[in-house]
Amino acid sequence: MAISDNKYDNSFKRRSKKLKWRLIAENYELYLFLVPALLYIIIFHYIPIYGIQLAFKKYMPLHGIWGSPWVGFQQFEMLFNSPSFWRLIRNTVWLSLYSLIAGFPLPIILALLLQHLPNALFKKIVQMISYAPHFISVVVIVGMINVLLAPNSGVINHLLAILGFERIYFMAKPEFFPSIYVWSGIWQRLGFGSIIYMAALSGISQQVHEAAIVDGANKLQRIWYIDIPGIIPTAIILLILNAGNIMSVGFEKVLLMQNPLNMSTAEVISTYVYKVGLQGGRFEFGTAVGLFNSLVNAFLLVLVNQIARSYSENTLL
Repeated sequence: MAISDNKYDNSFKRRSKKLKWRLIAENYELYLFLVPALLYIIIFHYIPIYGIQLAFKKYMPLHGIWGSPWVGFQQFEMLFNSPSFWRLIRNTVWLSLYSLIAGFPLPIILALLLQHLPNALFKKIVQMISYAPHFISVVVIVGMINVLLAPNSGVINHLLAILGFERIYFMAKPEFFPSIYVWSGIWQRLGFGSIIYMAALSGISQQVHEAAIVDGANKLQRIWYIDIPGIIPTAIILLILNAGNIMSVGFEKVLLMQNPLNMSTAEVISTYVYKVGLQGGRFEFGTAVGLFNSLVNAFLLVLVNQIARSYSENTLL
């Protein structure tokens, strides 16, 4: 009996495998669309993993990566003993947490408001205006920030002067840097970030809303009891992904906003790696810093995912 069962299982597996390959052959055009994305991931994400060994070596250009001598955890010891280490960690974590706490709920609120706007034309206008900043380059955004906050010609300082306050050189004040960075980023990403939640809201059956209206539910009650539970799975997945990037602050924008006067709050791990690793030619030290950053991000991703799993079935892993 057992022998016949094994033959049946093997036969079923062979038929399933043949069917799978036949379906792939019949739809090969669709799989060809995956080739560019796979090549991108392999070339820019997997092949560079070879260079991680630099974090444990004393890099000598004449010997190459493979021929350079091993030094163990010496680069990590230099990082942890560096006087700027804790400042880098503090600035990076604070900017990320600030962005997450201030920016995560706002796309949800915007999506809920747009979902219940009765005027279709006004809804399209709001969407267009809120989506547009996403397509402005980082260089232009930072240029706009510098123009608006300029101490002598900036609009903000003109308003302060009209109201009787002293002009402030915002970009030279370290205490203002986190708020300028975070809220300008929220303004840029708010509309585009709401698209995912708009898609999740569109998947909620309209019949549920109609039944709630018949039962006498007002708009706020329908948002609280129908819309929000409907987008919670999407919100949890995005929260987990954002938590996995706590140690990864936008490099280009931070670098462009930095100046010698605000470095105490503007220097983060990514810009430090660029300056020390690339500009300073200490490639092994920059690799060690980047590896440490990636390991912390991976740990936070798994940790937040496990926490989410204990409260919900909607998790990433």
